[in-house]
Amino acid sequence: MEVTSLLSTDTICLRLHGHTKSEILDELIEVLTKAGKLTDPKAFKEAILKREAEFPTGLEKGIAIPHARTDAVRSPAIALGIAPNGVEYGSLDNQPSRIFFLIAETEAVAEEHLEILAALTRHMQESNYIQSLLQAGSANELIRLLADEAQAGNAVEAGADATGPAAAAAPPMPRVLAVTGCPTGIAHTYMAADALKVCAERMELPIRVETRGAIGERDRLTEQEIAAAEVIVIASDTRVDMNRFAGKKLIRVPVGDAIHDPKGLLERALSGEAAVYTGEGDAAAPRPAATRPGIYQHLMNGVSNMLPFVVGGGILIALSLMFGVDAFDPDSPNYHPLAAALMTLGGSEGAFGLMIPVLAAFIGMSIADRPGFMPAMVGGWMAVHSGGGFIGGMIAGLLGGYLMLAVSHLCRNLPRSLQGVETVLIYPVIGLLLTGGIMYLLLMPLADINSALVNWLGSLGIGNLILLGTLLGGLMAVDLGGPVNKAAYTFGIAAIAAGNHLPQAAVMAGGMVPPLAMGLATLLFRSRFGANERRAGKSCFVLGASFITEGAIPFAAADPLRVLPACIVGSALAGGLSMYFGCQLPAPHGGVFVIPLVQHPFLYLLAIACGSLLSALLVGSLKPPLAVEARVKPPHSSGS
Repeated sequence: MEVTSLLSTDTICLRLHGHTKSEILDELIEVLTKAGKLTDPKAFKEAILKREAEFPTGLEKGIAIPHARTDAVRSPAIALGIAPNGVEYGSLDNQPSRIFFLIAETEAVAEEHLEILAALTRHMQESNYIQSLLQAGSANELIRLLADEAQAGNAVEAGADATGPAAAAAPPMPRVLAVTGCPTGIAHTYMAADALKVCAERMELPIRVETRGAIGERDRLTEQEIAAAEVIVIASDTRVDMNRFAGKKLIRVPVGDAIHDPKGLLERALSGEAAVYTGEGDAAAPRPAATRPGIYQHLMNGVSNMLPFVVGGGILIALSLMFGVDAFDPDSPNYHPLAAALMTLGGSEGAFGLMIPVLAAFIGMSIADRPGFMPAMVGGWMAVHSGGGFIGGMIAGLLGGYLMLAVSHLCRNLPRSLQGVETVLIYPVIGLLLTGGIMYLLLMPLADINSALVNWLGSLGIGNLILLGTLLGGLMAVDLGGPVNKAAYTFGIAAIAAGNHLPQAAVMAGGMVPPLAMGLATLLFRSRFGANERRAGKSCFVLGASFITEGAIPFAAADPLRVLPACIVGSALAGGLSMYFGCQLPAPHGGVFVIPLVQHPFLYLLAIACGSLLSALLVGSLKPPLAVEARVKPPHSSGS
């Protein structure tokens, strides 16, 4: 497959007129848009800028290869543009960039596309080739030059694979091994690998490089090579399997170091400066700052894996409610078997019952890899069945992960006879005991608080209706389905049983606001949310309309300090307005499906709309634009 499969005459601009990075990107994005390659140009530019914030894509010799992998791309493509006078693009050699390859890839990157892009970055190191591109007089000539170079590269590779006496001789065992990887996994992974290979060849230094790109690892280093190597170089901003390098001299740096100064990196590796790596927590091999994930990244890992459970389960619950508010209940005269099946799949016995354990499990795994998965998941299950809600699940995930980090650190010097059973026996047992024990101690007070809160709400009565409605509505958003939410909901049900339908109307209004607000926020403030969050925002309208407050959990778990206060304020307003308008709800659940039963339904809808809009505006004003936030803390990337 040749580069012309991703590049065509309608995606080439021989003269770019922009004078800044943003203007150049706008021109190239417009080229791809006119060629029908993008579904959302604005979202694609956001993804490009997010990638630039992680590590600039300006290379040496006047080349820049901005790129992004996002669902805003309809079909993979390359836009090639020439800026004859050059534009400042943050290049490695501080020189203006003149040739721009804008790479647009879908979330599902094809292997053959990455092979093309790897070859493209390799050719960009040749000065004569770059000059010929600058002197091309037409789009067809540019394509011909790229195709000719690709054919020449294939011929060289074919010659290298030829059989014969020379080819039969075994290559020397590499003295240096390297692993490269970047968050996007499209360009920098392969640029770093090629830079190390080219430099090592000039130094007559046998080397082997493993790449960890968007399609996974390639050219994995063998046990024999690792055993024979003098030193290991990890130039990666993504997770690398480090245990296989225990006992070897090792240097770990960001991927940009290999691109910018491969010779210096290799000389440093051979100088004897590298320390022996003895384990994942060894101080002799610290992770670079760009790859040291904090609590935010661990939470985002849990959220991204939990999201399908929230969306799928919530929509199935909504479909079940369409048959009737209690059609899933076998004791109800409105019982329908399909409604019961949908509720089983989506509700507490299915997706919704699993989402908190999944959230906890993947938070734990993000912190401590596989040893943290099981203890955190069990802790999340305990949170579900003890009324801990998503807050309890987050605590369980953090507990399971960090406790297992400590356990693995304490077990690093175990006798060799026990090393074979530590991951299958010692880690699971100790991790489960510690995480489960601490969660048990934490959840007992939570249950007591929950009971006390129900009793306190029951003692309030309904003397001050507006204050009560404001309180009930706000409490529905405190933990989005957790014990505080359930306490307010229980009060509303108890009020219905007592013949008072005012409180439950305030409760449902407050519970509908958080997901509706987050859906609205992703529409009004697109720059504040990533592609995955915007997709989740669409489903939030369905979940909110169905009175499924848990639909806002992914947003709250990712950014609790901004999202929760905003939701609480909007829910409190909706609950207060519901009481003020005198809205009454005789049904315990149902969302929009039961609004016709509400007294003053249009005013009730107005109360929900006002609360949702207020929360959305607060979220939009509190959250910084995504490109700015990415410069402050490492973004949750799709991996590479």
